[in-house]
Amino acid sequence: MKINKIAFVGIPVTDMKRARAFYEDVLGLKVAEEMMSGVWVEYAVGDDTLAIANVGEQWRPSDQGTGAALEVEDFDEAIKTLKDRQVTFTTEPMDTPCCHMAIIQDPDGNNIVIHKIKQESEKQPCL
Repeated sequence: MKINKIAFVGIPVTDMKRARAFYEDVLGLKVAEEMMSGVWVEYAVGDDTLAIANVGEQWRPSDQGTGAALEVEDFDEAIKTLKDRQVTFTTEPMDTPCCHMAIIQDPDGNNIVIHKIKQESEKQPCL
């Protein structure tokens, strides 16, 4: 089997109105497509797709599973915006040898990584 790319990252939610307010108003994502009478919404993020969905009991939110990492243009500005909007942080902003990152939660408790890769001049060896 050869995998060519990631088709999308999907995030289960319980309340589409509340989730859309978070993903669109707080994170600033723009709707690319809405399907299945609004229970599946996709956002274009660069060349990739992030989807939120409320498709039933077979796919429930969790802070213990797969998470999406969103690459931001300005890490400090993103963190300030999220804190100003009182978003829940499960991991406060931190530096690794290769990146800056923090972990927030959406209204359903799904983890989302806010990420900024360091410029080559800032990087240290990643072990």
